[in-house]
Amino acid sequence: MNTADADDILVDDLPAPRHSRRLAVVTETYLPEVNGVAMSMARVVDGLNRRNHDVQLIRPRQSAKLTVPSSGKPAVDEVLTKGLPVPLYPNLRMGVPSKRALVKLWSLKRPDVVHIATEGPLGWSALQAAQHLALPVTSDYRTNFHAYGKHYRLGLLSKPIMGYLRKFHNRCDATMVPTESLRTLLSERGFERLSVVGRGVDAQRFDPARRSEAMRQGWGAEPGDLVMGYVGRLAPEKNLGVLLAAYEAVKVAQPRVKLVFVGDGPMRAELVARAPEAVFVGQRSGDDLAAHYAGLDLFLFPSLTETFGNVTTEAMASGCAVVAFDSAAAGELIRSGVNGWLAGPGREADFVAAVRVAASDAAARLAVADAARMTARRLDWADITARFESVLEGAIVRGACADSANAKAFRRDSVPFNVTS
Repeated sequence: MNTADADDILVDDLPAPRHSRRLAVVTETYLPEVNGVAMSMARVVDGLNRRNHDVQLIRPRQSAKLTVPSSGKPAVDEVLTKGLPVPLYPNLRMGVPSKRALVKLWSLKRPDVVHIATEGPLGWSALQAAQHLALPVTSDYRTNFHAYGKHYRLGLLSKPIMGYLRKFHNRCDATMVPTESLRTLLSERGFERLSVVGRGVDAQRFDPARRSEAMRQGWGAEPGDLVMGYVGRLAPEKNLGVLLAAYEAVKVAQPRVKLVFVGDGPMRAELVARAPEAVFVGQRSGDDLAAHYAGLDLFLFPSLTETFGNVTTEAMASGCAVVAFDSAAAGELIRSGVNGWLAGPGREADFVAAVRVAASDAAARLAVADAARMTARRLDWADITARFESVLEGAIVRGACADSANAKAFRRDSVPFNVTS
């Protein structure tokens, strides 16, 4: 083999260079705000940046009380807009109408695609601006706003909210949803161009090795005591009355059982009154949050309003046995009795019964927790980002094909002028 032949082989073995895109990502919540949208969008933005894309992040300016650790600052071009407190979520901000500013911004630096993570005023402005400039646009369906109505006396608004969401997403080139069951549900309600893009979990951070007996003792748990817990917003839409019912049922057989709430929200005072012996630790984040998960033996998640529920996968990765309703991430990932326990959606008695079964059998609980950890370790964020990237690329390609077809039609239909002297 001569040198030229060897060089040819080396060149052929090199992977094709990744095509870098200019991406505009619009979201009305982002780290260090504590919620699933903020966390998962930060993961996706970081992944896109690592995949050599030029990411422009557009979001409302956050409260001065929120600080981002230096290691948590995104290596992207950030554009901060005005923001207002979100109704029902005073610690969060939402954007204000900003179409004119976005048209100007994207006229000067045109992105290849605009991705909209939230459907609030800033998201609607981004959609209008993108369509004004004939830019491809994709979106996420992340929050079941229409399902919150019965919890906040907004029942009459459920249909108008669903109509708005359908109008919003059907004006996009693609809408990403986190589960196949949600894709089916939205498709039946008239949503179009839906693609399933799940959620990952950091199985290195959320790890059973972070379990701390000292932390458990601080909760009042002695070795061998059962500790059940919940992580998330303490709010009506999380269906926490069912959790309390399950806790009371377990206490009958195991008086030393401990209940830990990680999170905060408008229901905290009510929950303290109803379960004064429970432990309320407030909001936690990072490795501290991971240690709290790992300290639990049984994770209870009774919510029926999630589009995914990142806490489910975080608990599974942390080696917790999970009891949940057959909905969202739990419905997609858990096989009841194998790597968790499920109750039929809305079957509260079945949820309580499943908790009693899980609480009464330590050996089964440990086997389920090990299986849950194995399931979660397969949910790699790199794979999720690649799927997300492919949906963006599809929208870009379809937009380019449409532009080409329109240009050809224009040339075909144009009638040349006859120039005479």
